[in-house]
Amino acid sequence: ARAAAGARAARGRPAAAPEPSLRRSRTLLSSAPSTCSPCLSTRAIASSLRPAAPLYCGALPGAARGNGILSAFKHPSVVFTHATENPSVTELNSGNNPACVVAREPYVCVINSCCARLHLRQLCVIISSAAASLSGALLRSLSVLDRCAGRADQICTHRDTLRSAVLALQMWKCSCSVQVQECRRGVCSSTGVLAAHQQPETVLKNQEMEFGRNRERLQFFKWSSKVFENISIIPPETGMAHQVNLEYLSRVVFDVKDFLHPDSVVGTDSHTTMVNGLGILGWGVGGIETEAVMLGMPLSLPLPQVVGCELTGTVSPLATSIDIVLSITKHLRQADVAGKFVEFFGSGVSQLSVADRTTIANMCPEYGAILSFFPVDNVTMKHLKHAGFDKAKLEVMEAYLKAVKLFRSDESSREPEYSQVVQVSLSSIIPYVSGPKRSQDRVAVNNMKSDFQACLNEKSGVKGFQIAAEKQNNIVPVQYEGNEYKLSHGCVVIAAVISCTNNCNPSVMLAAGLLAKKAVEAGLVVKPYIRTSLSPGSGMVTHYLSSSGVLPYLSKLGFEVVGYGCSTCVGNTSPLPEAIRNAIKQGDIIACGVLSGTKNFEGRLCDCVRANYLASPPLVVAYAIAGTVRIDFDTEPLGTGFNGKSIYLRDIWPTRQELHTVEEEFVISSMFRELKEKMEKGNKRWNLLEAPESTLFPWDLKSTYIRCPSFFDKLAKEAAPQAVVENAHVLLFLGDSVTTDHISPAGSIARSSAAAKYLTSKGLTPREFNSYGARRGNDAVMTRGTFANIKLLNKFIGKPAPKTVHFPSGQTLGVFEAAELYQKEGIPVIILAGKKYGLGSSRDWAAKGPFLLGVKAVLAESYEKVHRSQLIGIGIAPLQFRPGENPSTLGLTGREQFSIMFPPDLLPRMTLDVKTSTGKVFSVIALFENSMEITLYKNGGSLNFVARRFL
Repeated sequence: ARAAAGARAARGRPAAAPEPSLRRSRTLLSSAPSTCSPCLSTRAIASSLRPAAPLYCGALPGAARGNGILSAFKHPSVVFTHATENPSVTELNSGNNPACVVAREPYVCVINSCCARLHLRQLCVIISSAAASLSGALLRSLSVLDRCAGRADQICTHRDTLRSAVLALQMWKCSCSVQVQECRRGVCSSTGVLAAHQQPETVLKNQEMEFGRNRERLQFFKWSSKVFENISIIPPETGMAHQVNLEYLSRVVFDVKDFLHPDSVVGTDSHTTMVNGLGILGWGVGGIETEAVMLGMPLSLPLPQVVGCELTGTVSPLATSIDIVLSITKHLRQADVAGKFVEFFGSGVSQLSVADRTTIANMCPEYGAILSFFPVDNVTMKHLKHAGFDKAKLEVMEAYLKAVKLFRSDESSREPEYSQVVQVSLSSIIPYVSGPKRSQDRVAVNNMKSDFQACLNEKSGVKGFQIAAEKQNNIVPVQYEGNEYKLSHGCVVIAAVISCTNNCNPSVMLAAGLLAKKAVEAGLVVKPYIRTSLSPGSGMVTHYLSSSGVLPYLSKLGFEVVGYGCSTCVGNTSPLPEAIRNAIKQGDIIACGVLSGTKNFEGRLCDCVRANYLASPPLVVAYAIAGTVRIDFDTEPLGTGFNGKSIYLRDIWPTRQELHTVEEEFVISSMFRELKEKMEKGNKRWNLLEAPESTLFPWDLKSTYIRCPSFFDKLAKEAAPQAVVENAHVLLFLGDSVTTDHISPAGSIARSSAAAKYLTSKGLTPREFNSYGARRGNDAVMTRGTFANIKLLNKFIGKPAPKTVHFPSGQTLGVFEAAELYQKEGIPVIILAGKKYGLGSSRDWAAKGPFLLGVKAVLAESYEKVHRSQLIGIGIAPLQFRPGENPSTLGLTGREQFSIMFPPDLLPRMTLDVKTSTGKVFSVIALFENSMEITLYKNGGSLNFVARRFL
């Protein structure tokens, strides 16, 4: 099976970035601030610089045969990244903006903030549209708007839809000029414009707050770029981490002094797998593992099975990228590919664009695979050409990949050997809509007409409307704008093209635009009473719709840009014309709304619209033109065009080839060009940021953000012999499904918490506490926040609370206070748990925190695999009860003291004896999978193991 391996560095690095060298300082990479999941920041632990030996990342020696990996991974490439999805306005303005780091070989770090994850253009438009009408707070008088915005040239008559402007402007104190007008059709919307031609005040304030609160951490990053010659920093406000990963750092093939090798990446985030869509082998691992990898330790894993997913057939003309992605995801989930590598092959692969491939690869967590790999082929090469790769480099890349048999070709008669093969027929993928009342009720487009008829007949409930048979064909004539129209059951009165969440893929928005273009050119129109609207998810969407030339055609059909926030989905639709509303109510008509959003509950769009369907953007346009959902697109025309010719959907539906061409030319090129411009222009605040010049980082003992880590306080050159865990008390007695959210510090710092007490002792007020994510660089705060979740259910306490019992004294204390007492008394502690301990997002502090609390071992019925490896990586033994046994069956109360013997010749999955203070003896399984894990554990974890190499 094909696998791309090797190292990667920044494509088009910043001009100021130093060239890589072998000079290296001893470094440890520790968790960077994040409100959600692990990121990494560098942290120096020693000074001396010395040459480094070749490093290996993910090394599995030998060539791949059948289901093997190609070869040893040389010159490690590591991605440490975290992306908060859709950060709220509150988060943006609170200053709790997690910094993201992407690091590669040569160690190129990308620091990213929540603010950057909203493209600045998008953030501008959010402010504009909020000031214009697209959310839903309270406006009671025009004078309030005048006070907040300064002036309002035109005020929409539908005042309630301006409610959000007040709260938005009050919260952001945005000094923008607001101009609001009622849209001719659709959402009561805005031509709301920002007064300034510069960045809006909220963006500037957010950046100022970001640099203010995170100054110490940013100075630390900048210091690291000065003292390490193989580190470059890509500053905040450059772009989201995954954008930089795919569009800037990816090389696909490296050319290092005339030595060619494949690109690869491992990272601390589940989205890392996106790069597999570009022919780059990559997957997500734990933060502790990646920290060690950056310092030269191999990343080991059991040789995985490689599942071949064969794509055959031809995609249905009406199927969108979203249909394809979700269908393939469903097939793979049913095929049980958990813990395996997946590689796509077959003739159908060429029908998928790179955007489709990266989306499918990104869905790995949904179907459980470690990664889903798309080999480089002609589609990839075409994409790279638009991405800015020069012709000479592409020629070398293609020749190399073909020479080592890593280039996929439809003409090849020989396919790789796989552990198993899963077949997916693209011909079986058909488009669906969801409705008419719930998003989970999917309806095949070719069954839409008959399904709606069934809904009319069905008893009133989750899907039916219970319309009497004699009334199902009622027609109500209505006069509107001087013309007569006829309304009947299934008539479309609201059609909204919305680019958000599942429809943010460029191809589906372009498909809507191209369909509109062909419809207008064919002479088709949309009835004027239908409330049509276009709400792009960001300014980038408007940009590529405009640059590709399709935006005017959408406007001609009534799909005019109305704003960039939540609109039709949340009921922000201007009222239907009075005549239409009256006709619907008079005839008891089941009128329909069709939108490409995420919510379609009955009556949500409008109280008189009872049937609402979620559909892809091009289908929204199609149903708007048809004017009804009671249509069979295969046999019935959408309408009559020029010269009285019947126009069918197949006549105007854009082909996938058309979409791919336009997407590559107008979307991909634009995105790469924009990111390159940001990289070249740099960041003014970052450039002006001062950082230490010393080789050793000058730790500020007064700092509450950055602190010299305590992981190595007792580090000796040689690892101490593994001793018995003797007379350990149980710190926590937990049940099933304890997640990393229960363990790892996350969210805001409660005023009554141990972390709050610590910060108060440093002279901080509650207003200055910030969040655990913002203080990830201070282990004193993070240790106190471990097991501080108010939902933690400790069986010693009997109710959710971050409390436990200190058994020597009998006191009920906070978890940190109890652990601190145990450590002062020299008493080791362990944790008892049930099934699936460590479930959820991978967080390195879910292991680091317990380690610093003094936890020596965890005894659980089962573990989440990533968390198990992280426990080993920090020096905590993961022990598993034997099948059929648990604390209850063994009669354990947790109040006993436990002694565990680790023999010198410890072996993977060895059975160990545990003796309690009551005389009970039982056996557990040491969950070490290989000798490397045992070596790491004996060294006190991977961080200590790596650090000893520099002593």
